[in-house]
Amino acid sequence: MFSKIPTALDLAPLLFLGWQVNFAAGDLRVLSGALVLATVVMMAGIATVRELRPRGRRILILGSSPMALKLIEDMHSSGSPRYIVAGIVDNTRPEGDTFAGVPWLGRSDELAGILVTVQPERIVVAVADRRDRLPLQTLLEARVRGVIVEDATDFYETVTGKIAIEALRPSMLILAKGFRNHGAPEINARVVSMLAAAIGFVLCLPLLLIIAIAIKLDSRGSILFVQERAGRNGKPFGLLKFRTMHPADGTPHSEWVTDNLHRITRLGRWLRRFRLDELPQLVNVLRGDMNMIGPRPHPVGNHAIFMEQIAYYGLRSTVRPGVTGWAQVRYGYANNLEEETEKMRYDLFYIKNRSLWLDYRILFETVGIMVFGQGASEVRRPSPSRSVLAPPAVARRRTANEDVAYMPWIRRSTPEHSASRQ
Repeated sequence: MFSKIPTALDLAPLLFLGWQVNFAAGDLRVLSGALVLATVVMMAGIATVRELRPRGRRILILGSSPMALKLIEDMHSSGSPRYIVAGIVDNTRPEGDTFAGVPWLGRSDELAGILVTVQPERIVVAVADRRDRLPLQTLLEARVRGVIVEDATDFYETVTGKIAIEALRPSMLILAKGFRNHGAPEINARVVSMLAAAIGFVLCLPLLLIIAIAIKLDSRGSILFVQERAGRNGKPFGLLKFRTMHPADGTPHSEWVTDNLHRITRLGRWLRRFRLDELPQLVNVLRGDMNMIGPRPHPVGNHAIFMEQIAYYGLRSTVRPGVTGWAQVRYGYANNLEEETEKMRYDLFYIKNRSLWLDYRILFETVGIMVFGQGASEVRRPSPSRSVLAPPAVARRRTANEDVAYMPWIRRSTPEHSASRQ
């Protein structure tokens, strides 16, 4: 059967580089095996690096703000021994001398003596109001002596791989490093996406045909499901997926997967588990609608809702959506507005820290999720609790006495860039 596969794939129209890649009859099997081996080696390397990281590094938190509480919660829920919170220093003594299970060590004017006793590697500044008097002299001396002094929002980003959007002021993002989403980085991401999609499509072509036949035999309806999703700058496009549900009866229905579990077909459960239903999106990548890596595109109806409810949500539309993404591999699927808000924290981290290395890491972790069948519609890494920064989970409108503003940042999509739910 493999001897009948075309022996040449002309990628010049796709890459605009004039290259031609030749595949002999048996080379596809060799290339496929090499890609699988490289994936296994990459994942083993990442796991080894994580194991070799220094563990149990002691940190001291200065302040007892909601950001401090959120940081402690997420560190405890992750179960990572990478950092140990030695205690907090705050001018207000908490009840029972503990704060979120962490001991209170004293007031800020006692910081110098506390540092001698605790010997932390890092001081995390999580003071709610910077107009309060900070022990600047002590912090400066500690910094000069080698103790890292870091803002809580920056440390939270490093430890969790997400950004606490409720604690952000627009100026923090404006002055932040990163956001390499134009020029050479954008061109590199696009070329790599095109190349990966072209090779992936050729390698998966036999599998695509098998799945298409199986869908036809399993249930009535079309092979492909086409849904309008919001792409870059909010522009709608037709997202391709293998159909995994029985056709709807025509009445309005929810977009959340948990509200449609009864419609999933027998074959669809397996396709969704291994994320094989997403393979037709390789065509979306080749058409220019998507990249291989990026925030997952939302249905246009949900996109309008999220623009109203989730702070900084419009920033997702500044990059092409992806077949897979940082939020997808770190958190999984979202089935309500609170979970979508949590995923937005991961998406903003990706947009801010986007790089080819991060894209490769996401791609390899996605392969691992597919191989081990972890792609079912579930949350793999739930948030420890409803956000303590801005309850309820969705961002609030700004009031006169609030320091942190609701900030969609990118204005609501215009009519030519949005469409109602079909």
